[in-house]
Amino acid sequence: MQKGMHTQTEHCVRAVQAKDARFDGWFYTAVLTTGIYCRPSCPVVAPKPGNMVFHPSAAACQQAGFRACKRCRPDASPGSPEWNRRADLVARAMRLIADGVVDREGVPGLAARLGYSTRQVERQLLAELGAGPLALARAQRAQTARLLIETTPLPMAEIAFAAGFSSIRTFNDTVREVFALAPSELRTRAPRSTPGHTPGVLGLRLPFRAPLNPDNLFGHLAATAVPGVEEWRDGAYRRTLRLPYGHGIVALTPKPDHIGCRLTLSDLRDLPVAISRCRRMLDLDADPVAVDEQLGADDLLAPLIAKAPGRRVPRTVDEAEFAVRAVLGQQVSTAAARTHAARLVTAHGEPVEDPEGGLTHLFPAPEALAAVDPQSLAMPRTRRTTLTTLVRQLADGSLHLGVESDWEEARARLLALPGFGPWTVDVIAMRALGDPDAFLPTDLGIRRAAGELGLPSTPAALTARAAAWRPWRAYAVQYLWATDSHPINFLPV
Repeated sequence: MQKGMHTQTEHCVRAVQAKDARFDGWFYTAVLTTGIYCRPSCPVVAPKPGNMVFHPSAAACQQAGFRACKRCRPDASPGSPEWNRRADLVARAMRLIADGVVDREGVPGLAARLGYSTRQVERQLLAELGAGPLALARAQRAQTARLLIETTPLPMAEIAFAAGFSSIRTFNDTVREVFALAPSELRTRAPRSTPGHTPGVLGLRLPFRAPLNPDNLFGHLAATAVPGVEEWRDGAYRRTLRLPYGHGIVALTPKPDHIGCRLTLSDLRDLPVAISRCRRMLDLDADPVAVDEQLGADDLLAPLIAKAPGRRVPRTVDEAEFAVRAVLGQQVSTAAARTHAARLVTAHGEPVEDPEGGLTHLFPAPEALAAVDPQSLAMPRTRRTTLTTLVRQLADGSLHLGVESDWEEARARLLALPGFGPWTVDVIAMRALGDPDAFLPTDLGIRRAAGELGLPSTPAALTARAAAWRPWRAYAVQYLWATDSHPINFLPV
């Protein structure tokens, strides 16, 4: 699919008539005769084409006076793949809005992070999405409110505060306007909590576009898990989260049609940010059909994709953390990298309490690592210099890695640091910054897989062959890695 799909009326009508779930989140259908907006896969009888208008976002539908369908719940559909595929102003702004920046810092804070004026940001968002940053953030607050209303017994006043509303009245008015129900009615209609519900734990379902192959996704996260920060337990990947208002613990369980998510938060205001970061880590907003169609056009990749379609790129919930771990993993085994990271966590991580007992710390923040005596780090001198330079620049703000990062600019800044070569920079671009086209032609596992498949195995020749895979080369890396028997490629037992 392409940018501005909502303007292609004929394509949108066909997707709605086919109830094609692949397009959920790409566009929204507003029905003129009912005043309701839906996702393309809504199970109700499709409206007449003349009664449908199409919008690029839920916020645009709400701005136009439409309310969310109670049947298909369009506000809960997967996000548009565009925001993770692109690195332009609109995509970077959308990633920041999902990360709660507008609620915490306002539109001026959003614009400052992007390096543009507030007028430029508002104009571009309005032109492409039909809604400005305040309306987009409001739509996200409404979704957060609905989640809390339906999944917790919290009083409505606490929910209003946690969802980011400035007053109870604004909360009530927004919920009625968006869902055509009062908050108390939403709660009455919600399914009853299942027996054994744990107080303080939020149980959510994270949707995705099918297919999704969980093997390398959860296998990678589990095989590289840092003790104390991450673990695999009872069929779920668990880890601690450093969040804007506090900390959290999440357990993510792969299911056939969703990812089960259990969140424990020290401050409920962090709910939308925690969800956004978990979705990003698991690459849940990807369009696997588009990825696999393009990669499958290569005769040598096609059998890998046909065997196990829907591979995702395992990413991270904390870009700075991943950059540190990438340095710790330079030229050592997965086990050695985990050992180095575990030592840092024990010595400098922030302790947290885990009701289930397996997790003990947040990964150390750059500020904490920048204060460490370099001589206390048990690693070669050159890697010690690489690590200390990285954390110092992250701590003082001269290097910033975040959802809003310009991928090429971040690459250039990382390459300028001592000890950073193309492999380290591109693995950070792929797994921390989210560049779907990051490629690792010098990686030994990639070169070995390429040789076995009959692809060119030298970096230059493989890069030339991989030009046809763009902009999805990071996904090609996952398929190539999966030819190996390394634990990262298998769902833990």
